[in-house]
Amino acid sequence: MAAAIRLSRWHLGLTNTNPSVGCLIVKDGAVIGRAVTALDGRPHAEPQALAEAGEAAKGATAYVTLEPCSHYGKTPPCAEALIAYGVARVVISVTDPDQRVSGRGIAMLRDAGIEVDAGILEEEGRRSLAGYLMRQTRNRPYVTLKLAVSADGMIGKTGEGQVRITGDVARAQVQVVRAESDAILVGIGTAIADDPELTSRLPGLEGHTPLRIVIDDQLRLPLGSKLVKTAQQYGLMVVAGHPPPFDENADKAFMGRRAALDAAGAEVLQSNSSEPGELLEALATRGISSLLVEGGARTAQRFLAADLVDRILLFQGPGTIGEGGIESPVTKTNIPASFRHIRASRFGDDRCDEFERGF
Repeated sequence: MAAAIRLSRWHLGLTNTNPSVGCLIVKDGAVIGRAVTALDGRPHAEPQALAEAGEAAKGATAYVTLEPCSHYGKTPPCAEALIAYGVARVVISVTDPDQRVSGRGIAMLRDAGIEVDAGILEEEGRRSLAGYLMRQTRNRPYVTLKLAVSADGMIGKTGEGQVRITGDVARAQVQVVRAESDAILVGIGTAIADDPELTSRLPGLEGHTPLRIVIDDQLRLPLGSKLVKTAQQYGLMVVAGHPPPFDENADKAFMGRRAALDAAGAEVLQSNSSEPGELLEALATRGISSLLVEGGARTAQRFLAADLVDRILLFQGPGTIGEGGIESPVTKTNIPASFRHIRASRFGDDRCDEFERGF
């Protein structure tokens, strides 16, 4: 099951509204078929793994990270495929909360005489499926807050744009986290000060760039910014507030800026930025299951204050910023009590502490 969970991570952020599921077919101690949910969500993992195993799947054990589906959609049920191939046993990590499936896939398999074991490495399985599970149960994406913090607790320096806090190895790891996410979000302050592109730039991950989102109440994002220039290539959502009521000039200027962004290929979504939950619900309706919040301090604090952060990745560099530094909204010494420390990792000279809370 651990191997199936690792396999499931291959297509995180790339399976549309479907979860990225891993499946291994094992017989006589050997893996005879393996697959992960295909790009854009179909075909599912089980029929691909079964097809690879072929007739040898009869009498084998299937390890699946999520309960096999039991309903007819665009494809036949995966539980039906497992039955048709004659597997003897199915081992499941996580039961599917989708009411069309929940428990029904297991029942279908057992009714066919197949031995079923569920809840195997469930915590690890839920972690790999966190985005899908959050969208299914709470109608919002799973939110990861990523911060790079200096040794003196700063995330930047006033008036200096992007400040390098971590080294190349840690920054490469952030690219991997981006590639596993459905969407990445920054505030307008970060977008203007740093002029980021927010793409996945590691070799082999160039096509894994998530939807880029900027919270920009007054639509101040420059048309010449890297984000706007690449809007048609990678996708860009600009989250605007509402213009002042009964202010004809302000409304006209706002609509002019919106039209310019529309023409550049950006999607403008009007939402109350002081209520990030409203934005998360809108993203969920678009099939966004996982959101990476990357900057800056004000945006991070908005999500923390609204209790809408599910995981914190705290990258810590050895250098200091000193006078004029922008204080991090959270450090290792003031992590909210609802979070627990999961792991610490080293990336060159930098350390990353990961915290998460259950749901």
